Amino acid sequence: MPDGISPPKPRALRRPGELVAAGLLPPASLAGAQAVAARYAIAVPAALAARIEHPQDPLGLQFLPDPAELVTAPHELADPVADEALSPVPGIVHRYPDRVLLKPLLACPVYCRFCFRREQVGPEGGVLAPAALEAAYAYIAARPAIREVILTGGDPLILSPRRLGAILARLEAIPHVEWLRIHSRVPVAEPALVGEGLLAALVTEKPLYLAVHANHAREFGPEANAALRRLAGRGIPLLGQSVLLKGVNDSEAALADLFAAMLRARVKPYYLHQLDPAPGTARFHVPPERGRELLANLRGRLSGTAFPIYILDRPGGLGKIPL
Repeated sequence: MPDGISPPKPRALRRPGELVAAGLLPPASLAGAQAVAARYAIAVPAALAARIEHPQDPLGLQFLPDPAELVTAPHELADPVADEALSPVPGIVHRYPDRVLLKPLLACPVYCRFCFRREQVGPEGGVLAPAALEAAYAYIAARPAIREVILTGGDPLILSPRRLGAILARLEAIPHVEWLRIHSRVPVAEPALVGEGLLAALVTEKPLYLAVHANHAREFGPEANAALRRLAGRGIPLLGQSVLLKGVNDSEAALADLFAAMLRARVKPYYLHQLDPAPGTARFHVPPERGRELLANLRGRLSGTAFPIYILDRPGGLGKIPL
């Protein structure tokens, strides 16, 4: 594990052979999974592995490798939201005038099979070198229009608490940065990492929001719910981010259960993303008209607090629009 990253506890399953040995993939799938592993990172933490019933269930589809990932459709792009084109210095993505993304690392606790950064992230993603991180701070400090910094990656919550706390402190010290946000899967993927050290690192004077990525109600097991209670107990507002995925949550019942599970875990559903056209993700595509139909049919059946904004991140870095 690269320096500065907290090791997953317990160890994640990272090799196709380990997935077969754990009963998550049938032996006949080994060769196909190995072909996927040669191109894309794999990691299934124990907390999620224990909740996967078979490769085609809503969790298996999200996290277990499938040879379909090696088939790139004509409309798919290696960098579908133009992160690279909008990166003026390493680690920074500046798409909107008033906010920037800061990617302090490109490693994750779990690698989603539909990730729009799947060409960039992996266990060797490591952390930004000190000089690159200083250049990122300088870029933000030199632009008074930037009011929000969003830590993403990779997953910032697998950084060591010391390193994460130092990053937050440096960002807080920039006068025109008014609030901070972190995007993470850790509370549902590696809830054991949400310990006292991490909670202490998240204590900030300026407002800090945590956006939690989850796509199915079964991701909210007892350990995940306990981790989210610990975060909420420290006064950190929790927002929910999900992706509309075929076979995972593309039904009224699945979305209703997901949004209700978020609310029970003190997470406000915030965004439901239309799938970004990353390579090898066509099997997850749900047409936008179907997404609109699903949400329309849920109106009146769920509390207004349960409804996210259904959005599309337009290819080419043109930004998000509500669908």
